[in-house]
Amino acid sequence: MLSRRHFLTGAALLAASAAIPRVFAQASSGPFKLDPLPYAPSKNEPHIDTRTMELHHGKHHASYVNNLNAALSQNGELARMPLHEMLAKIAEVPESLRTAIRNNGGGHANHTMFWQIMGGSGGEPSGELKSAIDRDFGGFQRFQADFNTAGEKQFGSGWVFVTVKQDGKLGITSKPNQDTPLMDGHMVLMGNDVWEHAYYLDYQNRRSDYLKAWWNVLDWNRIGERYAAAKAGTLAL
Repeated sequence: MLSRRHFLTGAALLAASAAIPRVFAQASSGPFKLDPLPYAPSKNEPHIDTRTMELHHGKHHASYVNNLNAALSQNGELARMPLHEMLAKIAEVPESLRTAIRNNGGGHANHTMFWQIMGGSGGEPSGELKSAIDRDFGGFQRFQADFNTAGEKQFGSGWVFVTVKQDGKLGITSKPNQDTPLMDGHMVLMGNDVWEHAYYLDYQNRRSDYLKAWWNVLDWNRIGERYAAAKAGTLAL
């Protein structure tokens, strides 16, 4: 029979375990890893709910990393290559691995960028980035509208991106699935995931509502740092 002391100890352990944040990422052996979120999963509430962040990062992103490492276990030379270089040379990847690298390497690159640029309080950019947006898009509101329209028009699953050249020029493009402008030799300043798993718990089929709400969680300081890195030629993912 359990003593009262054992019962109370067990109850305390259960209570303590309930307070531990849910982490879904699985260990993966290989050259690539899933970094933890740079902020609490609740940081983007109420615009992106905690449960979506947990599942998106700990399940979806984790699966891309695990599958990428599994594919690269067949090719040590590729496994030693930085991911942005691998994706830029996707046409040269052996055909037997190309689809796996395209889907899972692209997924890892896209999501690595995605987590970095969120966790902020929205608003508008400043400094050189603001000047570039005014120059290349005709102002911040026009930029938002064009970006959201590109996201709404992306058929099925995919992404909408802002690309940046080393001279600082910006552009907007959308890509299907987990494709990335890195595959075209372009640097990615920022981007939004328009796969349904990124928003469906809160927004269901209302992608346009999600696109509009997403601007409230952007960290413009971090995006500004990415812009400076692009102009310095050091921006990778």
